[in-house]
Formats: sequence, structure tokens, C-alpha cells
Amino acid sequence: MRGGSVFKALADPTRRQILQELKSRELAAGEIAGRFPISGPSISRHLAILEGAGLVSQRRDANRIFYRLEPESLASALGDFLSAICPTQIARRRRAARGGKR
Repeated sequence: MRGGSVFKALADPTRRQILQELKSRELAAGEIAGRFPISGPSISRHLAILEGAGLVSQRRDANRIFYRLEPESLASALGDFLSAICPTQIARRRRAARGGKR
């Protein structure tokens, strides 16, 4: 997973909404497509971009494909970016989470 591909994937509102739809449970590709007013092939392209960025994964069950969110990948990519941009804020938050002082 590359940070650039994560941000490219997150740049599109449809892909962000797909991630929202997957936050509570995995869904079949058809279920995901049924929640959007765009074609199934368009949803498949969005899912392929999300999968390529490591934000979702899939599993096959007979002729159905189920997608699930990969929250650790998303958190890792965003954490790496934030650490590079504002490392003092990250360190401050980590200390606060451990109950440490500034």
C-alpha cells in the first residue's frame, strides 16, 4: 500500500461513501452497488481502486464477492502522513493517551 494511492482513493466522494457503507460489516458487491445511483461496473472500478490502495479486501463465496473495510490500513496510511506533517502533534497525542504530561 502506498500513501499516494490511499489519498487518491479517498479523493472521490463515492469511494468515501463506500468506506462508510463498509464500516459496520462486509457487504456483497451487489449490495454495495444497490446503494448507489451509478452503474455496477462503475462501482466495481471504485472497489478496485479501494482494494488497490489496501483500504478494502475481498473474499469469494460461490459466485458472490464480499468486501470488507481494512481499518488498520487506513489508520496506518493516515498516521504515517500525519507523523510526517506534524510529528510534534502526534507525539503529544501519544503522551496524552498514555496519561503522560506535556
